[in-house]
Amino acid sequence: MKVVIANMSHIKYAEIICETIQESAKVRGTGIAERTPDYIAKKISTGDAVIAIEDDQFAGFCYIETWDNKSFVVNSGLIVHPNFRNQGLAKTIKKKIFEYSQEKYPEAKIFGITTGLAVLKINYELGYQPVTFSELTTDEAFWDGCKTCKNYDVLTRTDRKMCLCTGMLYNPKNNNKAEERKYDSKVLSRLKKIKQALFLKKKK
Repeated sequence: MKVVIANMSHIKYAEIICETIQESAKVRGTGIAERTPDYIAKKISTGDAVIAIEDDQFAGFCYIETWDNKSFVVNSGLIVHPNFRNQGLAKTIKKKIFEYSQEKYPEAKIFGITTGLAVLKINYELGYQPVTFSELTTDEAFWDGCKTCKNYDVLTRTDRKMCLCTGMLYNPKNNNKAEERKYDSKVLSRLKKIKQALFLKKKK
């Protein structure tokens, strides 16, 4: 298994990457911002992505986005193909692109929003902290990406203060050490259930 910085030779995987992301969202029943093959190809061609390949088969992917004049960085679109799941690959990809993001943008805060407990766990172990949305980027282009998510009405009803997603932030100035961190899955699982019960009840 090779987990590497994507280059022009990997553009051929753009379509299957998009299909895998969309299918995964359907299975989980969660909202997701749409990505197009052209957008993924652009991220690959600019070296702003990490890809996992085994014997010329696509295995996993994640890409970088920057906001607010590169003061914020997001590692987005993390996906593992069904044929390669339950092998710890998501964590390997996430760690690779996290370290790559720090290398490219050493002063930037790295953040993400997600409903997936597996991603929350990985982020937490890397040093991310759960935060309110007010601590994340104010760049309208980032939040516009949420418009294709089925939970977008929740975001608008709360004046973009919160949603079913949980915001997580890594601040390089805090220098959190991953090896010193412990993850309590019950806490974040409970948080997710509370959010779902609260917002979905109001929606009815």
